[in-house]
Amino acid sequence: MRVAIPERTDIAAVVLAEPGITYGMLAKRLGIDKIEAEAMGRRVDAMLRDGELIMKAGGKFHPGQEPKTETGVVSRHRDGFGFIAAGTGGDDLFVAPHSLEGVMHGDTVSFVRKPVDARGRQEARVLDVTQRAVSRVVGKLRREGTRWMVVPRDRNFPHPVEVSGKIDSPEDGTVVSAEITHYPQDGQGAKGRVEEILGNEDDSGIEIEIALRKFDLPHVFSRDAESEAKALPAQLRKSDYDERIDLRKLPLVTIDGEDARDFDDAVYCEVLDKPGKPFRLIVAIADVSHYVVPGKPLDVDARERSTSIYFPRRVIPMLPEKLSNGLCSLNPDVDRLVMACDMVVTAAGEVRSYEFYPAVMHSQARFTYTEVAAILADPKGDAARKRKKLVDSLLALERVYHALLAGRGERGAVDFESMESRLIFNDAGRIESIVPVVRNDAHKLIEECMLAANVCAADILEKNKHPALYRIHAGPTPAKLENLREFLGGLGLPLGGGDDPQAKDYAKLSKLIKGRPDALLVSSVMLRSMQQAQYSPDNIGHFGLAYERYAHFTSPIRRYPDLLVHRAIKAVLKGRKYHEADWDALGSHCSKNERRADEASREVTSWLKCMYAREHMGAEFDGAISGVAGFGIFVTLDQLLIDGMIHITELGRDYFKYDEARHLLRGERSGLTFRLGQRVRVRIVRADPDALKIDLQLVDAQTEADAEDGTLIQVETKKKAKAPKPRGAKTK
Repeated sequence: MRVAIPERTDIAAVVLAEPGITYGMLAKRLGIDKIEAEAMGRRVDAMLRDGELIMKAGGKFHPGQEPKTETGVVSRHRDGFGFIAAGTGGDDLFVAPHSLEGVMHGDTVSFVRKPVDARGRQEARVLDVTQRAVSRVVGKLRREGTRWMVVPRDRNFPHPVEVSGKIDSPEDGTVVSAEITHYPQDGQGAKGRVEEILGNEDDSGIEIEIALRKFDLPHVFSRDAESEAKALPAQLRKSDYDERIDLRKLPLVTIDGEDARDFDDAVYCEVLDKPGKPFRLIVAIADVSHYVVPGKPLDVDARERSTSIYFPRRVIPMLPEKLSNGLCSLNPDVDRLVMACDMVVTAAGEVRSYEFYPAVMHSQARFTYTEVAAILADPKGDAARKRKKLVDSLLALERVYHALLAGRGERGAVDFESMESRLIFNDAGRIESIVPVVRNDAHKLIEECMLAANVCAADILEKNKHPALYRIHAGPTPAKLENLREFLGGLGLPLGGGDDPQAKDYAKLSKLIKGRPDALLVSSVMLRSMQQAQYSPDNIGHFGLAYERYAHFTSPIRRYPDLLVHRAIKAVLKGRKYHEADWDALGSHCSKNERRADEASREVTSWLKCMYAREHMGAEFDGAISGVAGFGIFVTLDQLLIDGMIHITELGRDYFKYDEARHLLRGERSGLTFRLGQRVRVRIVRADPDALKIDLQLVDAQTEADAEDGTLIQVETKKKAKAPKPRGAKTK
């Protein structure tokens, strides 16, 4: 009878019990026959390599050093291997496929480090899954013989889940949510049961229903939170006005987009009759903390969500509608409670002084950005005549905006070029067109006012040494900085600052590229070189905005960190402390949920764009290369404003080498080069909403080739259309 090869733990246990044991005695103790001895020898060699065993003179085995057990989160690659982001920090650790059996993407695991491998990678061996990241999957039903399977929409969950139990009216292709009842193990796949039938792929809004469940986004308020909201009054009570500054006679107004429904900020400005003609700028923010009490159901739900989630055509609010669109929303012609930041701003854009206080206001108007821009462009025109009483305040706001903008330039804050787009929908909930969004002076005016108030909020907290969550943004890492410099070097562009560039160095480069045809692309690469902004109680400043201190104060209806900042400022005003059990954990929680919301929103937009691309299959479009990878190039289509990918095999009969630093692909034989910003004409050949992929085919391109002297020459190349191949590309 064949004997199974013992596990590492069995071998280690014998050596621990009998230190100095020989290999022959070890095999005997474990009952290993000659057939299995060679295989066990390989396992012992691996244990010696990993430090789990030590071999001393005479070939005697002793226990190795007990490896330190750590925890981390697994990121699985579709090819089977993975990486662990260790909780102790440092570089990610490589995990071989055999160590990931039963482990899913996002799971928290316990692991031990292995010695660095031949390729210089730090490896890890997974011991156990300590926390599952996924409890349900969303996908399409598929029948396989007598079984029903769910094919997950999540690309990180590549294998179908067998479902059992009753399924109401099952049909192939129906989109469902399934609870996982058994996770993959011992070579067996995951199993589960259908808990919810969501509908069909063509149903309006199905993409949002999928995202809500796939990303495990809280979207139904608890019964207790609903009851607490329902018990709140519809209007202000007499007691609500107590101990508040009355701002109701000031012409405070809200300025938002046409589609906005919750208004959490109002502004007012006047020129003071003092030397230097400084400005009095008031930023009044909805006093959400008056209604949302720490530890109460509304607070518990808001903390769990951390942020409102903005999908195309639908918002998942952080607070119930009675607060977000009612009591806390600064709607016109009604009294509302606010926290005011009352500032004196010099003509040079410096906030000379500020004061925070609870107040009550009465919004004089609900302006849109378009309307304000029209008034500022022509203060005596038709738009201005309709708002005659408010024009002076708007003109003062315009002047303080230009002062603050000058201060931004003096400070050296980075102003990246970007292109935003807006989705226009038809009655069926599908994209009808995608149009560029032009940011006018009204957008920028509000942005500068909010930035000023946020800086004051951070300042009052830091001066009073009150703990809170700051909005922090670290500078570029050395590796990202090196890649950026190589890319810029290829374009002949400088970035000052040496090994430690500051925001002003980035800002100087941003000004230098304005007007260039590749300005958007250079800005994109500059932005990618920076780290993500996040929430933390440890203030390290905000690199991009060039602020030494910065906190989010201006959107407590939709961001939980802002609500916390309001509570902390109120505590400071009363000479008290607002306590949280763990500010670090809270900052991490809010940052994680912010990223989750952004990812869900991007995925919904990508799905809709894939459906939109389906309607243009076979059509040709002009575009520009917006991304380069080792497997191909991404192209943004001018007319549709969507991104797709041309696989590297569609670029010509050549071997293309990827230059990561310079963001280009170059053919070894032909010298043909495809780089960021290059103009191409392409054809849409495939759109796969399930995989979020749009495939393009090169029709025509102005490509570059290296001349003998090393300079670049322009080469016109035309590609004949081929039959579409099922190559994948992630929409951007």
